Amino acid sequence: MKTVEKTDFRDKITTVDQSGKRVWLYPKMPKGKFTNWRHFVNTILLIILFAGPFLRIDGQPVLMLNILERKFIIFGQIFWPQDFYLFGLAMIVGVIFIVLFTVVYGRIFCGWICPQTIFMEGVFRRIEYWIEGDWTARKKLDKQEWNAEKVWKKSIKHGIFFLISFIISNTFLAYIIGSEELLQIITEPPTAHLSGFIAILVFTGVFYGVFAFFREQVCTNVCPYGRLQGVLLDKKSIVVAYDYKRGENRGKFRKNEDRSSALKGDCVDCSLCVSVCPTGIDIRNGTQLECINCTACIDACDSIMDNVGLAKGLIRYDSEENIAEGKSGFHWNERSIAYTVVLVLITGLLSGLLFLRTEVDATILRTPGMMPQKLEDGRISNLYNYKVINKTNREMTLELESMVGTATLVGKNQITLPAQGTAEGALFIYMEKDEMSGLSQPVILQIYEGGQPLKKVKTKFIGR
Repeated sequence: MKTVEKTDFRDKITTVDQSGKRVWLYPKMPKGKFTNWRHFVNTILLIILFAGPFLRIDGQPVLMLNILERKFIIFGQIFWPQDFYLFGLAMIVGVIFIVLFTVVYGRIFCGWICPQTIFMEGVFRRIEYWIEGDWTARKKLDKQEWNAEKVWKKSIKHGIFFLISFIISNTFLAYIIGSEELLQIITEPPTAHLSGFIAILVFTGVFYGVFAFFREQVCTNVCPYGRLQGVLLDKKSIVVAYDYKRGENRGKFRKNEDRSSALKGDCVDCSLCVSVCPTGIDIRNGTQLECINCTACIDACDSIMDNVGLAKGLIRYDSEENIAEGKSGFHWNERSIAYTVVLVLITGLLSGLLFLRTEVDATILRTPGMMPQKLEDGRISNLYNYKVINKTNREMTLELESMVGTATLVGKNQITLPAQGTAEGALFIYMEKDEMSGLSQPVILQIYEGGQPLKKVKTKFIGR
């Protein structure tokens, strides 16, 4: 029996036919160890997602990304536009993290953590199984004429889909404007928050359209991460893979048959791995861009192997190199080591910047158009404008002191800074001639709270 290598699967998408028409998928409900673990992980992540806007640390949300007011709260810490460099560095760390884990562990993010997969396979698909039944029942229901059963099941399913989409859009809105503001919008008439109500309906429609109709097309046609596989994965990456050395040549199972004598591999060609795949691919063809590493094919194959008395693991987490060389386990390579070193260094830098981040930020600039003034006692004065930002959730009383010369606030002795607020004003810096090193020199001012230094600000002093 000769095995013919098939390569035509790479020339087309499984969800589109030769005429370009959408092929609707009816994946069989997966069952098994990995599916149970994925449901457990999905449940934990969904609880965190929906509870997140209502959780507090020191009175602040765990996570809020208020783009409109340019205010971001992460783990109870308030970040302002002045901290944008930290977000830039965090994004770099995130990209390197994704690249590293894709190189080493393939698309484990897609199968276990991606919101699209969690909602599609962990929520919407399970509701569909519950209402319409497994794949054959759903296919039969879609093909039959419209009757009371079909109208009832489709109405219930899409009604629940829309309701869940509405809840999801409200949850994401709570991460932007805060749970208190969201509850106010919900309890008040829609006309009082018309723009917000319209935005919620629009995003509800988007989520409903994605999970009710667009589905796996997000992963195969829209998501850029799947396209990055081609340049990130190598033969040493751990992916969901079919052991072709053990499985080929494929052949139907016959009881009491010696498969070795019949020149048959362990694959009984049941195609159950294809039936359960949510993107419609055949994992036996090798690593493909459409594969989201959801492990449904592993559970399906293991169940068949168990039934026919063959060893499990014909489809498993492994690398192409291990399968080709008959090895097992993970082995480091130069690229994964390099990515890990860079990731550790940048993460350490980010952690250090977060640890050294000050509670206040300030700018002190010379007042435009104001010339230095020479006083009767011989000192030189410069007038400055200051702006101080409070990054915390408590009111502050601040003092200002110049490291060289004397700093005096205009009209006050201290700066009262409201929680999450700003304070602006003017100040003079006075300097003796013998304290000056030239016509222009840098000056450092120290901001204190209760005698404790908070922030150093550098400005320039101009002499005469």
